[in-house]
Amino acid sequence: MQKLLYLTTIIMLSLGCTEVTLVEKPSGPPIIEYVDIQPREVKEFQDSILITFKYSDPDGDLGYENPDIKPLGIHDLRLETSDFQHVGLLAPIDANLDIAGELTVKLKNTFLLGSSENELTTYELIFTDRAGNASNPIQTDEISIVRR
Repeated sequence: MQKLLYLTTIIMLSLGCTEVTLVEKPSGPPIIEYVDIQPREVKEFQDSILITFKYSDPDGDLGYENPDIKPLGIHDLRLETSDFQHVGLLAPIDANLDIAGELTVKLKNTFLLGSSENELTTYELIFTDRAGNASNPIQTDEISIVRR
């Protein structure tokens, strides 16, 4: 008899709990924030540049498994067009997680454009997620590029 009462209670509770409300997670573009650039003086063709920035993305679709896909646009403002760099997955591919963190990218082989002994430049970065949403642009501090 107790088993029957127990089973009836379970069935009644489960029937009363049939409504499920799904809360959709927000989606949208990633947000990036400039942190640092080092070194501030670079010897052309010799020194690498490290740019550090923070990122956040409400649905976690940043980065790619395929190294041929390059979602991070890096624009040397002395030039007309951007270069692009691969960024690996920053969260599991279908996790739909709100993610945040910090990345440092390395730029090699920076060079002088003209015949002067040094030039000043800044970089602009834009990070695009797998849904095609572009982040806000950020701009680095100015650095100096000098002849070797």
